Amino acid sequence: MQFLKSGLIVLVFSLHFPLFSEEKSDFDHVRKAVVQIKVYSQAFSAFTPWATDGVRASSGTGFLIGNKRILTNAHVISNAKYVQVQRYNQTEWYRVKILHVAHDCDLAVLEAEDPEFYKDSTDLSLGEIPELNSSLIVVGYPIGGNKVSVTRGIVSRKEQSKYEHSSVDSHLVLQVDAAINPGNSGGPAIQNNKVVGVAFQVATKGENIGYLIPTKVIRHFLKDIEDGKYDGYVELGIGTFNSFNTSLRKVKGIPEGLEGVFVTRILPNGSADGYLKEGDYLTEIDGLAIGRNGTITLDKDARVDFTETVDDKYSGESIRFKVFRNGKLIDVEFKAKRMPDFDFMRNRYDTAFDYSMIGGLLFQEMSRDLLGAWSRSGNTSGGSQFLYRYDYFIEDGIGRTKKADVVLYRKLAHPVNSSSDYFLNLVLESVNGEPINSLADLKRIIADSKSKFLKLKFLNIDLPLIMDREETQKADSQIRSTYGLE
Repeated sequence: MQFLKSGLIVLVFSLHFPLFSEEKSDFDHVRKAVVQIKVYSQAFSAFTPWATDGVRASSGTGFLIGNKRILTNAHVISNAKYVQVQRYNQTEWYRVKILHVAHDCDLAVLEAEDPEFYKDSTDLSLGEIPELNSSLIVVGYPIGGNKVSVTRGIVSRKEQSKYEHSSVDSHLVLQVDAAINPGNSGGPAIQNNKVVGVAFQVATKGENIGYLIPTKVIRHFLKDIEDGKYDGYVELGIGTFNSFNTSLRKVKGIPEGLEGVFVTRILPNGSADGYLKEGDYLTEIDGLAIGRNGTITLDKDARVDFTETVDDKYSGESIRFKVFRNGKLIDVEFKAKRMPDFDFMRNRYDTAFDYSMIGGLLFQEMSRDLLGAWSRSGNTSGGSQFLYRYDYFIEDGIGRTKKADVVLYRKLAHPVNSSSDYFLNLVLESVNGEPINSLADLKRIIADSKSKFLKLKFLNIDLPLIMDREETQKADSQIRSTYGLE
């Protein structure tokens, strides 16, 4: 998928669609609420953590939702150094401050610093999830101009799908049949004068497929930030398998006609940890029947994955299941909670990457950003170990005993590290016998060490890497100067 950023048009619809005369909107009211956003951003580099990328100029769209708040996509303002906004009838650009960012659902709230920006503006209110085959308009700004762009289209599907901004989280989306060019993300989709979605990404495969963030997700975000901070989505933390196989149902003793799905995995530290069990057969969630394909009825138009019900929860709220276990139906109830364990698997924005250097050897905690940068570096020999541990860090329960894997992902060549290539792309297990469960552990051990040698033990490797402590310290000073790390 692809974000709708810095393009000419937010949505351009195919000519075979009929004219949607039934869609009525007060366009003057709408355009007074829609905002053009200009962003100057500078991303941090995971592979070269002491440096930043060049400054990049981009644009996006947002809209006023009341209390001087501007709603837009998180990816529009991520890594921003300076953000300005302007409305359709203004000639001056106004600086804004970023109030809240939710990278897991790609939404953000901004506020203009100058009250003059809000003069003669209007606010848009949120509507409900639109029906399939219903028409809507999408409003945004073409790149490089100050003219509002308006397009029309049809809602073609409702489903759970991955939000590319984080590359991990899946939430409800509205699919719109449209020929979408990369355009102004954050533009409101309007139906009957109310916002029913926010344009945010397009499919790279297929034609005329674009996606909107529905108001269900928007409302969840806005309620979350009412206390002044964003907490994020809760996670059920289980794996499931459908129950289409009749023989499997018979072997498991599932009564004829009892719909549901099998639990195949309980993730450590998830909401269900300690309450559900592998082999459980889930038949209902919060009173809603779960089908054999793991879906529930969202509304009269669509069925979605049953975990969509969990998406509606906030930390501390109850999740109720009806479970077939050991030959009988029982009720299981527990509290929803976040899983910080997933954070390292999300794309990271707005913060630098911490690292440690020992004699030109570079160590970082494993993250999605590091994995992506490392895979593009070309020096990936022997990296299967931490690729596996990245994928199964949560499922295998590794996170129960350590905060993160620390990996040797790169070296800056110097005579002191000339014999270290064998250890590249491996997980650091211990230093001088002390376990490494986080980058903080490594920094502390190195700083406190008085030993003549540093004994670096790597996971599943019998022979350690031995380095002279004083020589590495002297080398690091030279390396910082030579490679421009100062």
